[in-house]
Amino acid sequence: MNLNKADEAVACFNDGFNCSQAIFSTYCDELGLDKETALKIACGLGGGMGGMQGTCGAVSGAYLLIGLKYGYFLKEDKAIKGKIYAVIRKFAALFEERNKTTSCRELLGVDFVNDDKQITMERIKTVCPKVIRDAAEIIEQMLFSDEAERINS
Repeated sequence: MNLNKADEAVACFNDGFNCSQAIFSTYCDELGLDKETALKIACGLGGGMGGMQGTCGAVSGAYLLIGLKYGYFLKEDKAIKGKIYAVIRKFAALFEERNKTTSCRELLGVDFVNDDKQITMERIKTVCPKVIRDAAEIIEQMLFSDEAERINS
């Protein structure tokens, strides 16, 4: 079976990796990073940053991809920071158009610590694949499509 990248990201999540790992590792090879390293880098960002239910891990994984594609590593390149921030804000706006928020807690509508664990797991199984797919589709449009440079300029 030939999966598209969004399907691949959802399959990665369904195979036991977290939402951030699913997004970041699915696209990392196209930006010159091996999958094992990507899985390690993104592993702490799932569940809204270490399970604290802050920014959705799929969103965080997308932000990592934006940094990997457009980031700077020389101090002289600081002008690029504004571009990266603008691309991240654009991603967040597109994600919020689909999901109303980038907050893990708000997306899931449960509290990992205080709510019933079975209800929490059910919400994760139903909500997370959808937001992973959304993040994947947006990141493909923004970073890997023919129109990517137009969108991000």
